[in-house]
Amino acid sequence: MSPDPSRRAFLLRAAGGAAALPVATALARVSSLPGDAGAGEGYWRVVRAQFAFPEEKVPLNAANLCPSPRSVAERVAELTRDIDLDCSFPAREKFGRLLEESRAKVARYLGAHADEVALVRNTSEANNTINNGLPLKPGDEVVLWEENHPTNNVAWDVRAARFGIVVRRVATPARPEGVEPLVKAFTGAFGARTRVLALTHVSNLSGVRLPVKELCAAARARGIYVHVDGAQTAGALQVDLADMGCDSYAASAHKWLCGPKEAGILYVRGERVGEIWPGVVAPGWGHGVEPEVRGARKFESLGQRDDACLAAVGTTIDFHDLVGPARVEARVMELAAALKHGLRSAGLSLVTPGDPALSAGVSVIDVPEKARPRVADALYREHGIAGSTSGGLRLCPHVYNTLEHVERAVRAVASLRPLMA
Repeated sequence: MSPDPSRRAFLLRAAGGAAALPVATALARVSSLPGDAGAGEGYWRVVRAQFAFPEEKVPLNAANLCPSPRSVAERVAELTRDIDLDCSFPAREKFGRLLEESRAKVARYLGAHADEVALVRNTSEANNTINNGLPLKPGDEVVLWEENHPTNNVAWDVRAARFGIVVRRVATPARPEGVEPLVKAFTGAFGARTRVLALTHVSNLSGVRLPVKELCAAARARGIYVHVDGAQTAGALQVDLADMGCDSYAASAHKWLCGPKEAGILYVRGERVGEIWPGVVAPGWGHGVEPEVRGARKFESLGQRDDACLAAVGTTIDFHDLVGPARVEARVMELAAALKHGLRSAGLSLVTPGDPALSAGVSVIDVPEKARPRVADALYREHGIAGSTSGGLRLCPHVYNTLEHVERAVRAVASLRPLMA
């Protein structure tokens, strides 16, 4: 239930003032208000206030790019200024330590060991590191989901064309009614020559969430390597990679993690690191064929990096830890459920399943392909809601969004129905 008008006005003032406070102080203050302990709307207004975007231009496309909270943006700016003031080797020495702090925080957040985590440039680079680095022979088969991102799909076609491997794509039910049909779609494609299963945890085209834990178990029981593109889950859902059971996992800092731009995550299970060759060898690798760095660090030998960005990845994890991964997931699912319910109540058809076990934060409205650009453009220019045309009209709320943003989006999309014909 929304707060009464006087209380809502108070919370708005509190949220506005919170923008000038450290996020920990701001959240502690609102959590102490009667009726707002836990994760009430007052709490989420303060979270929203940590993001600089104006109410006139609301981002609702976390599947593509998220704003960073002030703590992350300010950390990037602070450390960039530090480098510009003194870019000497002695002044930059601290960035080695800050990189390792970021790595350790990411590893803990994802249920991994620090030696299994490389901080690369984005999910695309992480996906391609696995694609190009796995030792495969002509005739070996790779099973893909039809809805994988191009960097976990088309990139395999390119390798197949170069080296004679065989790609098999799996189509899943358009509107799955349970987990079992999804599992069977993939296990039915496994054969004697299948060496790799490459999946996307949540589709950016349909919003369907695959049962990756079950698929990892089924594939690994057959000796099949499993790579998971987690661009739509890291930062949105609680992820425990040890429990998931994949061999490798990719994600970006700039999506649901709300982190700095041009930073990505590549996890490779410890016993698998040695068999995968990096795509780039640069200073940091060493002077021989074998890397001089430990574990997955060999995948981030990429030449000069943005040290401020890499250090701020740790600040990003601090923000998620402060809010709490369980609370973040609950909020993402709450907003997605409210959005889907509102859209369906308005008579709109969704591509994305309503069942939370089969979906997450990505919601896709069924809009004819030719109508998508004009609908998305009108949604932004006339209603101040930024969405996407991927798979339909895609809307993806995150913790910086409020229930009012979701309600506004529902009203706006409903009003644009004439454009969908």
